[in-house]
Amino acid sequence: MSYFAQNIRNICLVGHGGNGKTSLAESMLFLTGGTDRLGKVPDGNTVCDYDPEEIKRKISVSLTLAPVEYKNCKINVLDTPGYFDFAGEVVEALRVTDAAVIVIAAKGGLNVGAERAWKQLAEQKKPRMIYVSRADEENSDFYGLVEALREKFGPSVCPMVIPILDEAKRVTAVLDIVSNKAFEIKGNKSTEIPVPANMQAKASELRDKLFENVAETSEEFMEKYFSGEAFTGEELAQGLRVGVKDLSIVPVICGSAVTGLGTTLLLDAIVDLFPNPLEGAPEQAGENKVPVSPDDPLCAFVFKTVSDQYGKFSFVKVISGTLSAETAAVNVRTGSAEKIGRLYSMKGKKSEEVKNIVCGDIGAIAKMAELKTGDTLCDPKRVLTLDPISFAMPCYTMAIAPKTKGQEDKVASGLARLSEEDPSFTYANNPETRQMVISGAGDIHLDVICSKLKTKAGVEVDLFPARVPYREKIRKKVKVQGRHKKQSGGHGQFGDVWIEFEPGEEEDLVFEEKIFGGAVPKNFFPAVEKGLRESIQRGVLAGYPIVNLKATLVDGSYHPVDSSEMAFKTAASLAYKAGLPQASPVLLEPIGLLKVTVPETNTGDIMGDLNKRGGRVLGMNPAEPGWQTIEAEIPMGSMTSYAIDLRSMSQGRGSFEFEFVRYEEASPMTQQKVIEEYKASQTED
Repeated sequence: MSYFAQNIRNICLVGHGGNGKTSLAESMLFLTGGTDRLGKVPDGNTVCDYDPEEIKRKISVSLTLAPVEYKNCKINVLDTPGYFDFAGEVVEALRVTDAAVIVIAAKGGLNVGAERAWKQLAEQKKPRMIYVSRADEENSDFYGLVEALREKFGPSVCPMVIPILDEAKRVTAVLDIVSNKAFEIKGNKSTEIPVPANMQAKASELRDKLFENVAETSEEFMEKYFSGEAFTGEELAQGLRVGVKDLSIVPVICGSAVTGLGTTLLLDAIVDLFPNPLEGAPEQAGENKVPVSPDDPLCAFVFKTVSDQYGKFSFVKVISGTLSAETAAVNVRTGSAEKIGRLYSMKGKKSEEVKNIVCGDIGAIAKMAELKTGDTLCDPKRVLTLDPISFAMPCYTMAIAPKTKGQEDKVASGLARLSEEDPSFTYANNPETRQMVISGAGDIHLDVICSKLKTKAGVEVDLFPARVPYREKIRKKVKVQGRHKKQSGGHGQFGDVWIEFEPGEEEDLVFEEKIFGGAVPKNFFPAVEKGLRESIQRGVLAGYPIVNLKATLVDGSYHPVDSSEMAFKTAASLAYKAGLPQASPVLLEPIGLLKVTVPETNTGDIMGDLNKRGGRVLGMNPAEPGWQTIEAEIPMGSMTSYAIDLRSMSQGRGSFEFEFVRYEEASPMTQQKVIEEYKASQTED
């Protein structure tokens, strides 16, 4: 069917990993006829978890689009991963949706995934509702969870659909407290049943709380509420819509994705209470706002890229106008005109070709080689650049290398293709440590990338700790000779230099000459400097570059026939090797500034851990109520596993920023360890 923007809802499912988001999407599709069977995550046959990595691990690793058609509306459901390693996928989904459903398991209670999802939605001021999953499981505690939600997030949390328990305390049905109707599932269909007498009092109590929240949405409703008049059904619906949009009401709906209990009521709430794209917040293009409008020239945003054996799909949301096949549009990033190829409506990995994608809708363009995530497609008559997606900086870095030597290019090209799908990781060749390093959100993130390299690029890789880019310098002045003399028939080689080495003020090598009487001809000075510049790339302690070195050529000798640039270059190198071990060399380690934000209850553990890592705490600043930001300077070498360790210490709540600030002398223990490792590696070689 073709839908107008008024009949479209763009929502995402967010929350902690394992709480049932994918199962809920599956239930929505099955009960609305979008699929002919109910897939299950353990069986690996759901619509949304179709990637081989998701089937193998039984978790979502990327966002998936699953359109649901219900009551003449199209609900674009974006199912997102719950594991923090794949938070970039959530960022992409939130960018193009107007509202979200936070999924929380009834038995697990309020968890950090729900807290993080709420925080993200609050920052972006997006409407939300909470779906309590697995309400029919044994030992589930719906009311305990609701109390925890209200205590954490405030009185805006309002139950709308509550569980009905039988005599054995099992959840067999649900009660919609707005309509005061009860429903059970029979034969995959929601069937109305009489409201049990023992539920009337509880329903009445919760209905009063809901009416109180509705009353606060307007002065008219407030007056009516205090005068004791009942709201009409139309007024109640209007108040709920306004309350959800202005964030004063967050409905809570319980259910079971496995049986379908409560799924239809959730769909009703999504259609009735969530805003359509025309009512959502406008896009930003710098300082300009770009509203969703069918009458304005074309503007579409690419928020996700997927590549498989069949080709490349660029997922887009149309902000204004209509995107049609064969449309001429400008890719603002490249400045080139793009002829739009085939358009598709995506449901998991299944694609159905469509003629156009209307304003406010989400779909995919096939085989657009130049399109990347974050690109804006515009009508040539109105060119504007929508703000890019802001991903968190990768915080977990490892070195990556092929298991079979000689496949480095294959690794690099494979990572380039994968980075199109997942811009939240980075990779680069570090010329200093002579390693390729890859950075992501955590160990599971990088493990998934390595698995995809094997399946998609046909190359197996190993991950291991990245080398720390140490430096070396000297602490005292020495004067040494470097003499190179070689005779092997014909012309020989002769170069002789005396060089003073001393600590310098500048990081780069400072080379000077103070030759008297032509002991070394001027034409050999560049060769001496070149020999030193090549030598300082490998220090004498552990092979790291030498910094802050001043070298002065003070004397030497030459042979009118046998002297050459190569001979003096070699002589300078010999002087370097002889002199620096005598100049009290020392290892320097990189120091970074760490800003870690955690709940106040975790500050003691975090500061103790920073001290163990050799950090110096600079101070603490309140971030927001109940949170502290700790600033510290800490050696980069002790930060290798910090992303994982912080997650463990703060139960996933903490976050951090880390940037290099300077080099300083390493501790004796660190120096000894690094030098021993270097000597061991030289022995192995």
